[in-house]
Amino acid sequence: MSNDQKFPVVKCPQCGKPTEFRPDNKWRPFCSERCRQIDLGAWASESYRVPGEAQEDEDTPKVE
Repeated sequence: MSNDQKFPVVKCPQCGKPTEFRPDNKWRPFCSERCRQIDLGAWASESYRVPGEAQEDEDTPKVE
């Protein structure tokens, strides 16, 4: 790989800062460890959800 190779510049999904999407960027697609940790925390706290109808628990018996 030559040193003058161009890598795509993407926006950090967390802060929007432009960052190169390159193999040696260990935080990609994020710009930093901080942004990566913030995103991981959002996943862990279930902040990212897909809207939809509530589903019943299959293990809970129905009362009729």
